[in-house]
Amino acid sequence: MLLERGVVEVFPNSAAESLALRLSPGDRPLRIKLGIDPTRPDLHLGHTVPLRKLRQFQDAGHHAVLIIGDFTAQIGDPTGRSEARPRLTPEEVQHNAQTYLAQAAKILDRDRLEIHYNSTWLNKLDLSATTSLLATMTLGQMLAKEGFADRYAQGVPVYLHEFLYPLMQGYDSLAINADVELGGTDQKFNILVGRDLQMHQGRSGQFGMLLPLLIGLDGSQKMSKSLGNYVGITDDPLLMYSKLEKLPDRLVPQYFELLTAVALDTLPENPRDRQKLLARTIVSEFYSPELAFQAQHDAENIVLAGDTSHLDTVAEFALNDLTFPMPLFYLLKVSGLCKSNSEAQSQISNGAVRLDGQKIAEQTLSDPQHLVGKVLQVGKKKFLRLTLTP
Repeated sequence: MLLERGVVEVFPNSAAESLALRLSPGDRPLRIKLGIDPTRPDLHLGHTVPLRKLRQFQDAGHHAVLIIGDFTAQIGDPTGRSEARPRLTPEEVQHNAQTYLAQAAKILDRDRLEIHYNSTWLNKLDLSATTSLLATMTLGQMLAKEGFADRYAQGVPVYLHEFLYPLMQGYDSLAINADVELGGTDQKFNILVGRDLQMHQGRSGQFGMLLPLLIGLDGSQKMSKSLGNYVGITDDPLLMYSKLEKLPDRLVPQYFELLTAVALDTLPENPRDRQKLLARTIVSEFYSPELAFQAQHDAENIVLAGDTSHLDTVAEFALNDLTFPMPLFYLLKVSGLCKSNSEAQSQISNGAVRLDGQKIAEQTLSDPQHLVGKVLQVGKKKFLRLTLTP
């Protein structure tokens, strides 16, 4: 069933508390919670994995509740962090929250969506209530959270305000009376805290439904804007298509499973055809089938004809911190177009390097001003527009 697609774990999974039974036709609609902290102004495809699952619950007749963590974002989720997150200002959070909602509406049905800002209830917690909240957990339990024990053992500071984050996320579940909370596999601890807090107050504890963390375009780390391995949901159709059609073959099935409704047993056998279908499908969902096919057409023209005129929004690489003159092979390496100097030299020798569609074999680049605004290309799939930031 669609609600189970891509799910890594549902807990607890005992027969007495089977979520499958609660999802049976005729039972009351469940309150499905998803919390997102607006720590950045834009969403990428990794963020859409739980958003898509929330939409699937909406379509199945359940009650979707989206929590905008405007309060918790000022703390920052410490999960998986090797150090404390920088704290955001309320103004930064509010700006990000507005863009999050606008972008989430591309996936969710706003007419069937309950939206809350968790500052509504967390701002009202006085010291007495906060102390009672802290009294529900021990230091040992908190140090079992991913990252805390390692940081403590390594002498990396763990700040007391970070301990509040899982409790506050859990308090959100109390505030909206959640039946199910969605989250990535890194959120199990936080979701269990919400369940424990509900049961501590004599309520039925929520179920947790965990989804995979989407691997980014680099094929190794989870999708992240800070790592540059992301596809933004506001990327224009050509840029979105161009990024996705280069996805490593081994990641294509996961992207189909988590980001589309395409039946996995119907995928084309040819890997290249699968990449193109994936790119068209995702662009179609955020724009339209017509724009998706146009993006494919434009991308193919760029590759076949060396026409870079369509690449106004291609990923950029700033030349500011580089020292000129420099070898071309070094620019190819530091920009990420090639993995090593030897690979870069090989691509140059093979005539696979182009600047604005023209083959380039010059071994020394003397003036960055002559490169600004031009598109550096390696092979048929890799493009970067060279810039100088003010």
